[in-house]
Amino acid sequence: MAIIKLVLAYDGSGFHGWAKQPSRRTVEGELERAIARVMGRAPRLSAAGRTDAGVHARGQVVSFNSDADPDEVLGSANGALAPEVVVLLASLAPDGFDARHSATAREYRYRIDTGPFPDPFTAEYIWHRPGDLKLSAMREAARALVGAHDFASFGRPPREGGGTVRNLEKLTVSKAGDSVEIVARANAFLRQMVRSLVGTLVDVGEGRIDPGDIPEVIVAKDRSLAGRLVPAHGLTLERVLYGRGL
Repeated sequence: MAIIKLVLAYDGSGFHGWAKQPSRRTVEGELERAIARVMGRAPRLSAAGRTDAGVHARGQVVSFNSDADPDEVLGSANGALAPEVVVLLASLAPDGFDARHSATAREYRYRIDTGPFPDPFTAEYIWHRPGDLKLSAMREAARALVGAHDFASFGRPPREGGGTVRNLEKLTVSKAGDSVEIVARANAFLRQMVRSLVGTLVDVGEGRIDPGDIPEVIVAKDRSLAGRLVPAHGLTLERVLYGRGL
């Protein structure tokens, strides 16, 4: 049986996250039903990022075993789910490929609007937080967070068990006009870790946390010492990285 790889984009506003749950509308549940129309049975999906409720995706990757034609899977899924969920690409993957376990890194982007008024055309995808932020302090804090650390202060342990050490490869802060963007890339993230990292940087930008205190926050492994948990709707899974040939 072949392995099919999908690249998805979706608006997470109307979903209770990625993972299928009884009596709740999720991206996995809806996609599973759409693919079942082609396969004749529900596939077992593996996803690179198990996004939380309200989180969006531009480059989510999913894989599953099937003898179906990838083009038929793409057509069925988009016919049933677009424009809320769109399959951007459907292809056959190499033997042994798994969207989650083969991934080497995930990259998320968080968008903040610091202008005086929210934009009604982007409000579902950008957190409106009026007022300037101290970008130099935020960047100093971001540099202290980059690297391999125990991020217990910034997230919840995986549901399936395992440790809280992650390698944060990139954490950048940029600004254009009233728009502030924070990009985070890591080998993997704890639950709610990106939103906690962003909240910590925002608290630094507001002067609530000193950037020099970040190393102590990391070592403490105490969630109460890190910053707020920012709203989910400002977060997007931008892309998933894989090794050559995947």
